[in-house]
Amino acid sequence: MSAHDRRAILQRMARLEGQVRGIRQMLEEDRDCPEVLNQMAAARAALDKVARMVFEDHLDHCLVDVIQDGDADEPIASIKAAFACYFLP
Repeated sequence: MSAHDRRAILQRMARLEGQVRGIRQMLEEDRDCPEVLNQMAAARAALDKVARMVFEDHLDHCLVDVIQDGDADEPIASIKAAFACYFLP
């Protein structure tokens, strides 16, 4: 992963941490359920964006390098397993 990509992912994760703390505070303050659910949906979307960034980085760097070396079976199985764990729990 490039330093730029890592920095972007870490920045997004920091914002996501703030969002989750905000949701917790909303729950502690007994805020309206629709407001809380709206913030939860935003946090989920932010986490999905980070996951896409990580998957794209893996495809662009890790997977391409191994495929160019000639053995794609194991890395393709690995990415399929990771995809299934994240998107099909």
